[in-house]
Order: sequence, then structure tokens, then C-alpha cells
Amino acid sequence: MFTRTESFREFIRFYPLVSIIVAIHILLYLLTILPIFPNQWFIQTFSGVNLYITEGEVWRLITPTFMHSGFAHMLFNSFSLVLFGPALERILGSGRFLFVYLLSGLIANVATLLLEPLTYTHVGSSGAIFGLFGYYLAIIIFQKHMLSKQNSQIILILCVVSLIMTFLQPNINITAHLFGLIGGFLLGAIPNYNKKNLSDSIRSTANWASTNRKRAAAQSPVKILIWAAIIIIAIVGLLAQK
Repeated sequence: MFTRTESFREFIRFYPLVSIIVAIHILLYLLTILPIFPNQWFIQTFSGVNLYITEGEVWRLITPTFMHSGFAHMLFNSFSLVLFGPALERILGSGRFLFVYLLSGLIANVATLLLEPLTYTHVGSSGAIFGLFGYYLAIIIFQKHMLSKQNSQIILILCVVSLIMTFLQPNINITAHLFGLIGGFLLGAIPNYNKKNLSDSIRSTANWASTNRKRAAAQSPVKILIWAAIIIIAIVGLLAQK
């Protein structure tokens, strides 16, 4: 599910929205470094600056989701999107995927505006990507038949480790990470909310997690190391946001 085996052309055909978003990342990064526009014009115009948003530059609630502060920042966030976005795009369809991605990013940026100082500045797609993780969590709780146990385990581990590292690393927009995750979860949970289903799902998820802790020890060490490397790379990308 999270392993990419498609050719470049197949990837673009199967996952058009993920491909377009990554292309926007690359294009905007190139425009920030090529001497076509005044120095740092794109960063200054499209980054999230709370003061400017309160003065009416409301586009800054969306555009920071596509801007990045450097090549590594852009590369790792794009890598995270390529790794975890395609499966959700296939599950939701391109239209709903775009809605979840953009609205999660918007929720993260609005929360940043409301909770951070007016002088606060930020860029990066981490809030929107955390929104995808939140939506995956909603699937695990409410529609767990849509994901295999192994993929559910990967998502749960990634979310836990990413949240822990969010609070340990410097220069991280903690507000965007948390509210992006919450926003994505609510977008996935609200259409499926039912008190009885929620109780049953939490109970079965807890039982599943307990069972899989025992199974983890029996898994191939090579397989565990491969997935650990993938998760670490994805987390590095998410935590590159400034």
C-alpha cells in the first residue's frame, strides 16, 4: 500500500492530485531560487505571516502549504506526500483527497493565526500531511476494514513517533502539526460518527494493538529495519518545517 512500484507515467496517471501537488512544490521552489523575480519575492509574498493575514492578505492561509524554506524541506515533505498520499487518493478519489488535503492545511494555518504571535512566520506542507495521517486514523477507528493490519500499524507508529518528535525538535510549528492532525481526523470521523460504532471500534483497535505487540517480536528484522528507515525519512521531512 505504501510501497511504490509504478513507473513515473503510471504514478502520474494513477495519482494525479499527489503528482500535481508535488509538481507545485518543485515549481515554487525553483521560482524562489531562479533569478527571475526579486530576491525572496515568492517567500515574502506567499509565506504565512500572521500580521499580514490580519491586515487582509488572506491568501496566506493557503499558500504556505505549498511553500518551503529550502531544497531539503521541499524534498522531504514531497517524499512524505508521495509515500503516504497515493493510497488515500485512491481510497477517497481525487476530489475528496484534494478537499481533505487543503482543508487540513487551512485548519492548521488558521490555528497558527489564532494561537501564535502576530510576528509568527511559517511555510511548509506538514500541517496538510498531518491531516492525511489524521484521516488515516479515522479510517483505522471507523472503517478499519479498508486498511490491512500491517498498514494500520505503520500509520499508528508513524503518528505516535511524529507527535513525540514534534515536541522535541526546535523550530517546529507545533500548532500546525496538532491541528492538521485533528482536522484530518475530524474530516474522516464526522461522516462515520456513531457512539456505538466508536465504542466498538476503540475496543477492537485496542485489542488489535495488544495482539500485534506480541507479533512484532516475530517479524523479520530486515523488514522492521526497512520500515523504520522509511518512517524516519518521512518524519525528518515533516519536521523540516520552520
